[in-house]
Amino acid sequence: MISSFTTESLKEEISSSDNSSSGWSWISEPIGISKADSFSKFGLVEQINTTADTSDYLWYSSSIDLDAGTQSVLHIESLGHALHAFINGKLAGSGTGTTIKVDIPITLVAGRNTIDLLSLTMGLQNYGAFFETWGAGITGPVILKGLKNGTSLDLSSQKWAYQIGLKGKDLGPSSGSSGQWNPQSTLPTNQPLIWYKTNFVAPSGSNPVAINMTGMGKGEAWVNGQSIGRYWPTNASPSGGCTDSCDYRGSYKATKCLKNCGNPSQTLYHVPRSWLRPINNTLVLFEERGGNPKQITFATKQIGSLCSHISDSHPPPVDLWNSDAESGSKVGPVMLLECPYPNQVISSIKFASFGTPQGACGNFKHGNCSSKKALSVVQKECIGSSSCRIGLSTNKFGDPCTGVAKSLAVEASCA
Repeated sequence: MISSFTTESLKEEISSSDNSSSGWSWISEPIGISKADSFSKFGLVEQINTTADTSDYLWYSSSIDLDAGTQSVLHIESLGHALHAFINGKLAGSGTGTTIKVDIPITLVAGRNTIDLLSLTMGLQNYGAFFETWGAGITGPVILKGLKNGTSLDLSSQKWAYQIGLKGKDLGPSSGSSGQWNPQSTLPTNQPLIWYKTNFVAPSGSNPVAINMTGMGKGEAWVNGQSIGRYWPTNASPSGGCTDSCDYRGSYKATKCLKNCGNPSQTLYHVPRSWLRPINNTLVLFEERGGNPKQITFATKQIGSLCSHISDSHPPPVDLWNSDAESGSKVGPVMLLECPYPNQVISSIKFASFGTPQGACGNFKHGNCSSKKALSVVQKECIGSSSCRIGLSTNKFGDPCTGVAKSLAVEASCA
């Protein structure tokens, strides 16, 4: 199958009561402790047991008093999976991994300095020996390095305040129902811990829809109250290691046949059509690191061609395995073509060859051996139907080259 994506802008719906010229509104997630059910404890706690898996997020908050301002390094060790460090309300640095060790340069001021660490999990282990004992979160040590006279201060055992979850979650913003959205025309962008909301018109047609999150940093998205998952388009693969040629033969190596080096691991996030209405759809984002929601676009998937390439060494379809015994004759390989969407039929056959065809979908070529009947046979069997099956048989296609292993290659289109 040959597919491609067509990009179209996100068509925002702006109500007459909305003062935002962009159609986007926003809520700032408070940095640090902001909920009444927070608690304090000496020492650092493990995240999963503390949150009881009620939230992916856990705030760790502490403070330190200094006689004079200084440049320092905040050393943090965590069992994962991500953390963001805020010093005096400003994002100082982040870290990700199954285990995290980061050294974040920070600036401390004279007087009280607040240290707020947001730890989050991104899926929990559910297999392996003793997986139930594996933890998460900032278990330490947390150390301030490079203080006066080059000394260090271990903050791990001092008093920390804790908050499970985000305050914004309690306001119900994922469904867009919160009444605390700010509709001002000046939309904060490239700032951490921001909730964004807009209403949009669904892309026309029935093709699959995805949201292109390019321009955003890291967070989670909801469409009409349904989570479409966590997005992280800034998570790019290493820039080196890709080659133009690819050969999987030989011993396995993780570096074999690398593609898309230096590109994001994912930018497109699928939105089921069943979740969308023609109008009045709501998109809500929670952005952790900072991004610009105005850069978000839609992508609709277009199917250019259907392809099938089977040889006489292929087994028959599973549902025909019992036919041998019932009919008393051997059932051979069967080619199947099926349009991907309802109400579509096969409208044309772009290529058909029985014999020794070469190439791949979209680039098939006739080989030295090719039946002259292949195209007409496939057209007769398939055009006008939503799907078709054709048995691989010389009785149907003729035998253009006796004694040579043969295959059937077909490229079709649906409409």
